[in-house]
Amino acid sequence: MHAMERCEACGIVPVVVLQDAKDALPTANALLAGDIDVMEITMRTAAGLDAIRAVAQECPALLVGAGTVTTTAQCEACIEAGARFIVSPGFDPDIVDLCLERQVPALPGCVTPTEIMAALKKGIRILKFFPANIYGGLAAMKALSGPFGGVRFIPTGGINAGNMAEYLASPLVPAVGGSWMCSAADISAGQFEKITRASRAARAVVRELRG
Repeated sequence: MHAMERCEACGIVPVVVLQDAKDALPTANALLAGDIDVMEITMRTAAGLDAIRAVAQECPALLVGAGTVTTTAQCEACIEAGARFIVSPGFDPDIVDLCLERQVPALPGCVTPTEIMAALKKGIRILKFFPANIYGGLAAMKALSGPFGGVRFIPTGGINAGNMAEYLASPLVPAVGGSWMCSAADISAGQFEKITRASRAARAVVRELRG
């Protein structure tokens, strides 16, 4: 199954920020125990690359991607570490081209018509919409879908347990991204059972909406 199909099947892409790579596997296992089999490990910290490598090698049941990828050097390193998809906060044609060359799905951030047109030119139809709460949320995505039929969005930024259902109910949204079920504070505190409970609750919302 294609990485974006896996994301859609799960309905949730946890955005995971790790301060220590040793927490990568416990977090991955906590998500799996909560019925989430996808995770985006961000490159916001120095632990990101080692964390991606650990999950890719030791937890094959989980689809691991790299987030907050802002340079081609980062992109190359993440792919070499085992990232199965690459998420960028904005649209960078060089990063997208590298992903296409390496046959790794790219999920670039696109919130304007110009960015969407650039992504479509590269053949990308599932886009990150970030930060969703700042750029108009679901209303903005619906407006953008008018001139760009067939484009869908994975919104991130301001998504939480309280509003995820509103987004997921839209056919424009294959999945939502967020960190509410696996906050950096809970990870650092070793609250992995709490992560499992929050993940299970989030997946219950997805199942209720989609069957």
